[in-house]
Amino acid sequence: MRVPTHPTLQRQQLDARVRRLQARGPVLAASLVTIARRCGRPGCHCATGTLHVGHYLTRSVAGKTHTVYVPVDLVDEVRGWIAEYRRLRELIQESTQLALAQIRGHVTVRKRRAGRA
Repeated sequence: MRVPTHPTLQRQQLDARVRRLQARGPVLAASLVTIARRCGRPGCHCATGTLHVGHYLTRSVAGKTHTVYVPVDLVDEVRGWIAEYRRLRELIQESTQLALAQIRGHVTVRKRRAGRA
């Protein structure tokens, strides 16, 4: 993201991002992975052909990876939750950059205003 140098533009962009920071639905900080595997039964079709496909959520909790099975009928919904988390995370990062730019430029703005008075 390109951060503008003018403080008014910084403030406008920061306010716009803050307005968009409301979650539109559930938020899920995890990754969805698809795993294809064999079940181990010798007579199953996966022993010689198509593997069984499963969807799993992975996330880190206290430095350890936790995995949760996701039923097929929930996969699309869970993808939406993860996308919402990523959207909010990006907005937070952009807001942070804009806020830091305002803090850095605060002294310059005060000096300009003091010179005009």
